[in-house]
Amino acid sequence: METYDRIAVIGTGPAGLIASLCLARAGHAVRLIGPAVDYDDPRTTALMQPSLDVLAQVGMRRPVEENGAPLKVMRIVDGTSRLIRSPAVAFYASDIQEPAFGFNIPNAVLNRLLDEAVSQQPSIKRTVAKVERYSPAESAVRVRLDNGENLSCGLVIGADGRHSKAREAAGISQEPAALPQSALVLCFGHDVSHDYVSTEIHTESGPFTQVPLPDRHRSSLVWVVPPHRAGKLMKTGDDELARIIEERMQSMLGKITVDGPRAAFPLSTALPPKFGDRRIVLVGEAAHVFPPIGAQGLNLAVRDVADLAGLLPPYEADPGGADMIAAYNRARRSDILMRSAAVRSLNRSLLSSMLPAQMARAVGLDVLRRVGPFRDFFMREGMAPGSGFRAIRRDVRDALREQIDRYRPRPHQPQDRRHRHH
Repeated sequence: METYDRIAVIGTGPAGLIASLCLARAGHAVRLIGPAVDYDDPRTTALMQPSLDVLAQVGMRRPVEENGAPLKVMRIVDGTSRLIRSPAVAFYASDIQEPAFGFNIPNAVLNRLLDEAVSQQPSIKRTVAKVERYSPAESAVRVRLDNGENLSCGLVIGADGRHSKAREAAGISQEPAALPQSALVLCFGHDVSHDYVSTEIHTESGPFTQVPLPDRHRSSLVWVVPPHRAGKLMKTGDDELARIIEERMQSMLGKITVDGPRAAFPLSTALPPKFGDRRIVLVGEAAHVFPPIGAQGLNLAVRDVADLAGLLPPYEADPGGADMIAAYNRARRSDILMRSAAVRSLNRSLLSSMLPAQMARAVGLDVLRRVGPFRDFFMREGMAPGSGFRAIRRDVRDALREQIDRYRPRPHQPQDRRHRHH
């Protein structure tokens, strides 16, 4: 027996859970398919203000803020020992009239909050299963699950990660490029309060990024190192690892203590030529994979979801038609290409020993440090594409209005009779 589902979301990571909630809020019935949600993920996620605005629409902004740490300052420090080093530069959310750039929240907590919200949404039907086979056809995608169930879906949303079977079923090929890097992730305690400052230290192997947690004396760490060193650090005792981290941070947070789980992930980049076909669209790492630099991963996935939700036709219309798929490809292409290119370029500049690459990175960071308007533009664009240009247009418009108002003739004010001279 085959069951018809108008929209099926495949994947139960944050991207799939957020997609289900956003589409349900937009009035769509959704079948969410995937394994049990991971409540033990040791990583954290920094959700920027535009992503929080999207989550606010499904009632999730307040829970994220209550369980996360605000990112009030983001600092970049050159920790390399190369000939040309960049000056340290700090970005303050208050400079662009924001209380914080975003909030950093443990993935285990985020996953639990999203899972609970999904369970309370009557228009989301949850199925704990894995997909065995996709069979795309002109009018629907047939999906066979490992629990024996057979579905016919008008649209499949692949949120099933970098090794996406949904992408393969859509006939979208990509050539993932393995990087000579792995990311070590863990949480650690420190004597000095982080004061909600995140510090990204650039090293010859990649960024070493400390991000605040809700407890002022705890932070998360994403440390990009060569794979062999990641393996050694995974086996290093807590006390010795704490000493290494403290040395890497030049004791800026005082004494370090490491406790809790740690994990290491090999890094790669991947960018398919398109993001949907054959009634299947891709969101999150199914559509774009790049190194953990600048907190772009899940924030880009949230923009995937927001654009998709805005393009889907009303409930009675076909959700997976060719026009909708083409519109989604157009909507996401420039954002994904620009973000991926920026992250890859910065990562290559860290790995490169070439003098021109070092010089370009140093000059770029120095310009950000010295030129306030350019720094403000960079901060806004980092949170949401186009927001920096919109701010420039707004500032120019306000300045023109101020000049016009200054030289506009004032209406004649009649003299007050009480002060008339007799």
